[in-house]
Amino acid sequence: MLGIEFLITSLVVVLLPGPGMLFTISTGLMSSKRASVFAALGCTAGIVPHLLASVLGLAAILHASSVAFQIIKYLGVAYLAYLAWVMWKESGAIDFHHESRDKKVSKVAVRAFLTNILNPKLSIFFLAFLPQFVPHNAESSIAYMLLLSAVFMLMTLAVFIAYGVCANGVRTYLLNSPGVIKWIQRTFSGVFVALGAKLAMAER
Repeated sequence: MLGIEFLITSLVVVLLPGPGMLFTISTGLMSSKRASVFAALGCTAGIVPHLLASVLGLAAILHASSVAFQIIKYLGVAYLAYLAWVMWKESGAIDFHHESRDKKVSKVAVRAFLTNILNPKLSIFFLAFLPQFVPHNAESSIAYMLLLSAVFMLMTLAVFIAYGVCANGVRTYLLNSPGVIKWIQRTFSGVFVALGAKLAMAER
């Protein structure tokens, strides 16, 4: 039986802003509702390897290896910088035709996946987070952490889809405001730069 403490804490963690959430919201604002759902799916899928690494103890290896951590960290920084550049480059150049936008959902999902998979801090976070909620009398700590991971993933997917769909709803009011759209896109570009800088300064 899952504890209420785990559910509340997980919800708080999922609601906190991060690269995945911001990517999903920006997709909802600048593209279709379908694309925002794929962004949420991609971001959630990007969390799975971190959760599995934590459950299987691989995150401990990452934590112990400074070289491995730094390599993954700077790949993440480079990718966030790339997202910022793409967002800035496409400022004001939004295609409002659903058909052309929907053809790009696979690319959206891949970008979303990379946004989370290239953040090594997630593995370290889950390594510290999940064991706290495993009961001492659990028959299998690994099986219980896999259950916790599945619940966390479903919660993340639901919240991210909600953020993306709500953002897409707001998008309707921006159709006649290209200046506002360009400002929002460049704001997200700046946020991705800031997140990259924060990740670059992160320690194990």
